[in-house]
Amino acid sequence: MPQTSCAHTDQIETVEPSAKGCEECLKMGDSWVHLRLCRTCGHVGCCDSSKNKHASKHFGQTSHPIVQSFEPGEDWLWCYIDNTYVDD
Repeated sequence: MPQTSCAHTDQIETVEPSAKGCEECLKMGDSWVHLRLCRTCGHVGCCDSSKNKHASKHFGQTSHPIVQSFEPGEDWLWCYIDNTYVDD
């Protein structure tokens, strides 16, 4: 069960999205299922339901802990480190 608190909210920044879709998938000419926005640097990557999982890979490469859904109508954040939803 996910934790109920996140210790990384100090890393949430106001960011500009790096792309209108998954940055790496666009370069590869590939597709995605859903998008995630890194709230530390603005990287847009595809979710873990997508075959390439670029948002998680970005976290693995950078340790930027919090992503926000980049889907229309969705307004939630997730911390990879604390494995929980985040109140911003």
